[in-house]
Amino acid sequence: MGERRWPMALAVLATAVLQVIVPRRGRIPIWWLFPILEVVLLVILMVRDPGRIDRRSETLRRLTILMIAVMTLANTLGGLALTLDILRGASNVTATVLLARGGAIWVTNVIVFGLWYWEIDRGGPVERAARSGERASFAFPEDATPDLVRPGWMPTFPDYLYLSFTAATAFSPTDTLPIRVWAKMAMMVESSISLVLAILVVARAINILPG
Repeated sequence: MGERRWPMALAVLATAVLQVIVPRRGRIPIWWLFPILEVVLLVILMVRDPGRIDRRSETLRRLTILMIAVMTLANTLGGLALTLDILRGASNVTATVLLARGGAIWVTNVIVFGLWYWEIDRGGPVERAARSGERASFAFPEDATPDLVRPGWMPTFPDYLYLSFTAATAFSPTDTLPIRVWAKMAMMVESSISLVLAILVVARAINILPG
C-alpha cells in the first residue's frame, strides 16, 4: 500500500506560501511564477493519482521531478540574490528582511532536499510501495531494528524530511546513513548550503543591527 500524499503536498504548499509571504526587497523579477508552477504541478499530481501514492506512471514521476526541480531553481535563485545583497552590502536590506529571507530559504532548502531524497531513494515512493527491491540509498535505523517497527516497514516522506533537517542542522549524518555516492554528495551539498547561509545571514544581520 502506498504512502499518503498529504505530507508531501503540505511541504510543497508550505514552500509556495513562504515564497509569497517573504519580504519582497531583493526578490528576483519573476518570483511569482515559481509558486504558481509548484501549485499547478501539485494539483495535477493529486488529480492524476489521488489518495495514496501507488500508481506506476513515468509521466507522473517526471511531473514530480519537474515540480521538485522548479522548487530547487526558485530557491537557488533566491539564495543567489540574497548572497549578492549581503556581499554588496545593499542599504535597503534591513536585519529583519535579511533574517526573514534567509530563514525562508533555509526552510525551503530542507524541504527541497527532503523531496529529492524521497523521490530517488529505492526508486521513489511508488517502487517502495510495490516492494520492488530497488537498492537503498540510505540506511535508516528501522532497517537495522525490524522487530521494533511494523512488518514491511518502508520510509515515507516524513522520514526523509527528518533526514534533511538533521543534515541541515548537524552538518552531518545522525541516525540515518547515506550508503550510495549520490546520497553522500547530496547531503554534503545540503550541509554546505546550510552552513554558508547561516554564516552569511547571521554575520550580516549582526553587523547591521542597531547598536
